[in-house]
Amino acid sequence: MRRLVVALVVIALVLGAGVVTAIVEVGDRGSATAVPTTAPEPGAQRPPEAALAPYYTQQLSWSQCRDGDLCSTLTVPLDYHHPDGDTIGLALLMVPAADPGHRIGSLVVNPGGPGASGTDYAANASSVFRQPILDVYDVVGFDPRGTSGSDPVDCLSDGELDQYVAEDPDPDTYAETVQYLHWVDELGRGCEERSGELAAHVTTVEAARDMDVLRAALGESRMAYFGASYGTKLGATYADLFPDRVGRLVLDGAVDLSISSRQLSLEQAAGFETALRAYVSDCVDRGDCFLGASLEDGLARIRGLLDSVDASPLPTDDGDRQLEVGNAFYGVVLPLYNRDYWQYLDQALQQAFSGDGTLLLRFSDLYNSRGADGYTDNSTEALYAINCLDDPYAIAASEVPANRADFEKASPTFGRVFAWGLTTCDGIRVQATEHDRRIDAKGAAPIVVVGTTRDPATPYEWAVHLADQLDSAVLVSRDGDGHTGYNAGNTCVDTAVEDYLVDGTVPEDGLSC
Repeated sequence: MRRLVVALVVIALVLGAGVVTAIVEVGDRGSATAVPTTAPEPGAQRPPEAALAPYYTQQLSWSQCRDGDLCSTLTVPLDYHHPDGDTIGLALLMVPAADPGHRIGSLVVNPGGPGASGTDYAANASSVFRQPILDVYDVVGFDPRGTSGSDPVDCLSDGELDQYVAEDPDPDTYAETVQYLHWVDELGRGCEERSGELAAHVTTVEAARDMDVLRAALGESRMAYFGASYGTKLGATYADLFPDRVGRLVLDGAVDLSISSRQLSLEQAAGFETALRAYVSDCVDRGDCFLGASLEDGLARIRGLLDSVDASPLPTDDGDRQLEVGNAFYGVVLPLYNRDYWQYLDQALQQAFSGDGTLLLRFSDLYNSRGADGYTDNSTEALYAINCLDDPYAIAASEVPANRADFEKASPTFGRVFAWGLTTCDGIRVQATEHDRRIDAKGAAPIVVVGTTRDPATPYEWAVHLADQLDSAVLVSRDGDGHTGYNAGNTCVDTAVEDYLVDGTVPEDGLSC
């Protein structure tokens, strides 16, 4: 895996006539949405340094967009060390509070990635959040610098991206290794050549600084924030940079910020293996499982499928594309994010066993934001650019065999992919002006950290560790499957999060749901 700390996937999978489509359930909010007009709270627009005053005091111009939402653009400096230099624009989308008379303020949201679109996340607020939050908050999403609608980084053409995603993520021949390393180099070269100076300024620290400019432009003296997956790293970084500006922060599906990149990848490999085992066990427990009579039989059959696709790609209903092993890997991984999607993984695997790779290819496309006519955003490139700029750690291809045993022990199914993923940042050619920092957020208001016991992408232990790292954090644990814990069918978690965001009631530290 390419050092994936993956985004919360906000999709509904609908099966019909053998085709899977992604549906964004935004709803029709009409065309008469009123632009909130509230005066900035006292001190809200006070800049941390005088040179940033023009950014902190800017007034946002909102206009209607999409299905009655409001859109705007926030201006931030390309380089915070040179605030009088070039600027970039960040795309914003607001879903105004459904009950304006009881409005609390703005809730800034981020779905993770890194590289996922925050404006899409906010536009989907009616599916992501429950009514108690929608009633009282203007839900505000932003596309972080370098992503989607915010001056996106560009590293590869669509055709090149297709090849990159489809390539064998676990090369086992000389030719496959040469091809794999070709793309490692092409990504780094492409980001530098196609994105210019922006490629060196998409760090998490810079995105967190942007968040404080956004807070000020929204007129909020303190930040209310909900971040999922990588969004927890972004939120924790914000809290460490601006502890006195922290209001009510919820970090769901937490990333451990205290461990090395290697350990992060190793534990994520184990997380996906845990999720896959839960999926197969569920199939076996239901009886007459198409994967086999036991857990080990089912896991072996899935591993066998991936190996067979590596040897011989499967045809699909797209005459121009086959299911190649890279696509098959992502196709299996995506439905593990949500237990509700397991039924679709059943159908995709059964179809693949019969020699048709259509559904697994469609899942891979959904994972990588590929539409019928090409890629709908730059999330794959942004993930690479942000992760490798934050931490350019990489091993040489010659070091992969020495790491393989540890990764295969953690994940017999996916471990080799994650071991090769440690080479990904070897091709990066730019250097960051901001770097990851030791996070503790001393002096911040209480921060709620949510972890799910069988989360594939952000293992539960990461939430435990992040809660320990943050000086004021409290931990809420969800016993369950899937990525992230809020609005996942657990009333205990939902109530704890909503009581905090709406009423300011801090959950009991260690609350187990």
